[in-house]
Order: sequence, then C-alpha cells, then structure tokens
Amino acid sequence: MSQDIIHVYFVPGMAAGPSIFENIKLPENQFEMHMLEWLIPSKNETIEHYSRRMVELIKHDNVVLIGVSFGGIMVQEMSKHLTLKKLIVVSSVKTKHEFSKRMKIAKITKAYKIMPTSLVNNIDALAKYTFGNTIKKRVALYRKYLSVTNKDYLDWAIEQVICWDQDKPNPNAIHIHGENDMVFPHRCLGDCITVKGGTHIMIIDRYKWFNENLPKLILDEDLA
Repeated sequence: MSQDIIHVYFVPGMAAGPSIFENIKLPENQFEMHMLEWLIPSKNETIEHYSRRMVELIKHDNVVLIGVSFGGIMVQEMSKHLTLKKLIVVSSVKTKHEFSKRMKIAKITKAYKIMPTSLVNNIDALAKYTFGNTIKKRVALYRKYLSVTNKDYLDWAIEQVICWDQDKPNPNAIHIHGENDMVFPHRCLGDCITVKGGTHIMIIDRYKWFNENLPKLILDEDLA
C-alpha cells in the first residue's frame, strides 16, 4: 500500500520570502513542501483576523505547519483555526513570557512605533540602524532574503510581535531554538529542542540539522 504524502507548509520570518527555506529538503516520497508568502495587512487588522486569511492559503487537510521567527508566532495563531498533524515553531517564542526584557520594555514604552521602517528600501541604512556591528553580514542577508518592503506590513508586523499576548503555550507545539539566538534569547522555559550553536538564522546556516531531523519530528521518531 502506498504511503500518503504529508503536506508541509512553511511560513518565513518577518518580511522574508520562501527563499529562506531554499536548502530545506524533505524526502519527496513522504512529503510535499508548500511555501507561504506574507499578505499585506489591512489597516488595524488584528493578528487573529490576519491568521484566518493565511489559513485560506492552505489547500490540504491535516497538514504540518512550520514557522520561523514571526512566522513561528503566525503558525501558532493559524493553528487555532486548523486541525494539524504537527505544529513546529523555529527560532521564535511560544508565549509573551519568553520575550526578552528589551522587548517587554518596548511594549510598555511603545518604542517599536519609532522603528525606521520607511528605510526598508535603503537596506544599508536600515541594517545599520538595527544591527550595529553586524552590518556587513546582515546587509548581505537582507539583500538576499528580504522580500516584503511594504512599510505598512513592516509597521504592522513589528507591532504584532511586540504586542503578542499569548499567555500559555500551545501544548502541541514543537519548539526548536538555537542556543545563541540573539533576537529571541534562549528562554524556552525548559520546553524546547535546543540546537547547539544555533542562531536566529539557523534555518539558513544550519539547514543540514533540519533536513535530518524534521522528518523524524513529523513522524514521531527519536532524534539522534
């Protein structure tokens, strides 16, 4: 009897396109990969309403949802409207309690509202403002993987991350996190798969780990 193909849907990080998954390869005799792209939000759209629109892009039943960074938050919101085979969150958070102190302060002070998202079409200036001493590396990554340059989207997305109010984690979420993640410092409350040496961009530079272990996680097999 032939094995049913498992449909795996991927959601990239904030403003990123499907190219961040370019090196992710799952066995084609078991899985079919689908890459979702960001929609432009309407004015004052809630994350709940937006997630329902993202759900409309899913064309199969009982799928696997994998989200990276802001995409990890989004797949958790999407999961509230779907029956899933697996929910996998990468380089992200499961609740507001896992945010860094800096992000919690940004929420209180509304500092996120002064982010220079209008510079999104000037990658060098935006990277310099945001990343400081890691400019050269980040500029190269931005140029390659940044696909959504709409200021309304960026303003909206930043606010949705900082103000995400999830209090309790989804018990079905599989959380994969790098021990050296500087965007969401490793504070998984003891409930995640830690990738040794992994950073916030490990979906790109540690893709071999994911190619080896994602099939095992989806099929409930033990990791090596």
